[in-house]
Order: sequence, then structure tokens, then C-alpha cells
Amino acid sequence: MRILVIEDELKIAQAIKKGLELKGFAVDAVYDADSGLSYGSDPDYDLIVLDRMLPGSIDGAELCQKLRQNNINTPVIMLTAKGTIGDKVEGLNSGADDYLVKPFSFDELNARVRALLRRPHLTVGTKVKVGNLELDTNNYTVNRAGQEIKLSSKEFSLLEYFMHHPGQVITKDMIINHVWDQDADILPNTIEVYIGYLRNKIDRPFPKEAPLIHTMRGFGYKLEEAKK
Repeated sequence: MRILVIEDELKIAQAIKKGLELKGFAVDAVYDADSGLSYGSDPDYDLIVLDRMLPGSIDGAELCQKLRQNNINTPVIMLTAKGTIGDKVEGLNSGADDYLVKPFSFDELNARVRALLRRPHLTVGTKVKVGNLELDTNNYTVNRAGQEIKLSSKEFSLLEYFMHHPGQVITKDMIINHVWDQDADILPNTIEVYIGYLRNKIDRPFPKEAPLIHTMRGFGYKLEEAKK
């Protein structure tokens, strides 16, 4: 899953970026409102962490309003040093989905990020399920048919992206845009390699189960429970 951090305090921005990357996210960071509006208008981001007070022609609340006016519905967590009820109401009314007052713990930010990234109709608590494959976004565990599956951080991120879009054809470009950050130099055959890694862990060890990862020739891939 790919996250955009818009925060003008460099140390805070880099700390958030590093922390979220350690949790398996692909993260880009920008440091002013105008860059934030430009980057935030990219629908490939899965979530935006947005500072309320930013240098530039607009502040964070106005930035969020403009994104919503432009039909960008990416979930937004607004960060701010302003903690009054009025400030929170203004931030949420601008279109933010959540509001976190500085200083905050990274664990709380991570929990709020995870909460916003869940799809209610696909999850039970912190768990996402497709068939008998289950991914826990809180404990970073995966199991199929009751058997635990060990994944690398990037494999987990890739599988999580697929599981949030079950039955949808996912192109290689979509995977690159959502699972890797903008600085990553990823070739299309890299995606094929990682798809192979996932198949070797969630499909091939379960010969009695119908495969979940399907190649759509000329289009991309799909994660779907299908009859064998």
C-alpha cells in the first residue's frame, strides 16, 4: 500500500516515512502545500498523512478541500499542533477522515493508518479474507486453511494490496504505483518475480485447494477464490 506524507518539518516527515516503511508501506514525502496538492491528486495513493500548517499558497485544510472538490477520495489523516474542538471540527469538515494532534506516538499513527486502509465489507476486525486465505493487518500474519505462511515485508504488502481488491484485474503498473514508492526503480519482470514468490507460498503448498492468484494474459493478475 502506498502512502503520501505532506509535512513541512523535515525531521517529522522523515521519521513518519521511515516508520511506515518499516511497517511495509511504500511512502513518498513532500514538504509544502503546493507539492502536496500536486502529488495528492494522484489517485494511486492509498492514504495521505497531511500536516495542517504548511508553507505554500494554501494550508492543509484548504489542500484537503481542494482534493475533495477534485473528486480525490483518498483517505486523509490530518496532523496538527492545534488540538481544540473547533480545530478538529474544521479539519474534519475540510474532508479529512481522521485527526491526530502533535505530539503523537508512532504506534497510534500506525493504528489509525491501518484502520483507514481497511475495507469494512472485506474485514473482520484487523483481518482481511479471500476464501480460506486470511491476512491480519495488525499482527502482520498470513495463513491459509489454518496454516501460517511466512512472507517478506514486500510480499506482505503485495498480497495486502491484492486482498483489498479481490476479483479485480490488477496491472503491473498498478502494482508498481501502490506497492513501491516513486524512487524505486522497478521493472515489469520484477513484478513477475514477486508474483512467483506469492504463488510459491499461498498456492503451490496447497495442492488440494483451488489456486487464488490468476494470470490474466495481456492484462495483469487477479486474486480470486475460484472453483478448481
